[in-house]
Amino acid sequence: MEAPQQDDRNDRIVPIRSLGAGHRRRIADHLLALDEQDRYLRFGYSANDEQIGRYVDGLDFERDDIFGIFNRRLELIAMAHLAFMPGETGAPAGAEFGVSVAKKARGRGYGARLFDRAVVHARNEGVELMFIHALSENTAMLRIARNAGATLERAGSETEAYLRLPSATLESRVSEMVDEQVAQADYRLKRQAKSFLDFLSQLQEIRRGAIDARRKSGR
Repeated sequence: MEAPQQDDRNDRIVPIRSLGAGHRRRIADHLLALDEQDRYLRFGYSANDEQIGRYVDGLDFERDDIFGIFNRRLELIAMAHLAFMPGETGAPAGAEFGVSVAKKARGRGYGARLFDRAVVHARNEGVELMFIHALSENTAMLRIARNAGATLERAGSETEAYLRLPSATLESRVSEMVDEQVAQADYRLKRQAKSFLDFLSQLQEIRRGAIDARRKSGR
């Protein structure tokens, strides 16, 4: 079985889960938090808030696949969009990969881990060709493609990267299933922990309010 996605720095598993329409707000928050330069590299232009809003509203979770990494506060700190191109036989002819990582979460290999996750999923969906359209100055993205064995073709300020994918195997299918189950379990645990911490915080606020009220009343 293929090894789960791991963080190269500390050899820890990095849970990557698929996202649905219910995560649209978190996706928007993640993208809106990107600064002007990061938006330029992600979209190929300096997308403003309105343009990002239209992008998020237009995400088709039935056609494409979105993957994300959450921190303990359930903030979406990295996400990838795998957009499928339909083929003549009904199976996807290819897929385009795009990724963004929050500034505070960089240097941990999350972009590469998301790419690996997307590659396995694309293989299992019958995709033969995966490509990345990026600005030539987006060295981080192009490094991920090059390390994966993609062919890079530069045309001025833009670069196309092409990666031919092997066919799906039982190993790749089981690997994706296990990775998704691990990520779903991790998300549930983080959500439960966050709910508990939020509850404790509310209790503390109530307690402080009661103490302040007693002090003001002189009791």
